[in-house]
Amino acid sequence: MRQFLELLPVALFVGVYFLTKDIYLSTGVLMAGLCLQVGYEYGKTRKVSKQTQVIFWVAILFGGATLLFRNEEFIQWKPTIVNWLFATALMASQVLTKENLLKKILGSQIALPEETWGTLAIGWSIGFGLAGLLNLIVAYTFSLDFWVSYKLFGGFGITLLYILITLSYLSKKGYLKEGTISDQE
Repeated sequence: MRQFLELLPVALFVGVYFLTKDIYLSTGVLMAGLCLQVGYEYGKTRKVSKQTQVIFWVAILFGGATLLFRNEEFIQWKPTIVNWLFATALMASQVLTKENLLKKILGSQIALPEETWGTLAIGWSIGFGLAGLLNLIVAYTFSLDFWVSYKLFGGFGITLLYILITLSYLSKKGYLKEGTISDQE
């Protein structure tokens, strides 16, 4: 359910864009959708995850700049900024505080050695960095229509690819055997 809720504002953005070809209306719909997402998450859990907060505030800032300055480049930078913030957070927590954010988030779901958590954090950090760079390449090389489609399908595809790479890595290391993954939700 959470993944659907996270994808909904982007799907609305894409849908409105292709119905109207109006990037500014689409940006407003994205911002409204994220407000609803934050409200729903808070209403359900009485808190809003840090991930949702980052996405929300970057979207409000860059979406607001897009609308205020009537310049689509701001909203095109939003996915890059979000990805680079996540990459920086993963790397900085690993290096500066010696706290692994992935372990903090997923440690109750799967038991892994510290070295493996470190490898995953570095891998995901690199992945977020590359996803941010790829977004800029698409934004500045292809049409706005193509970028909007990429925002929905490319972002989802990259995330799915990294999940599959992570699962393959964990499987090859023998960490996905019965008893390593917690039954907790």
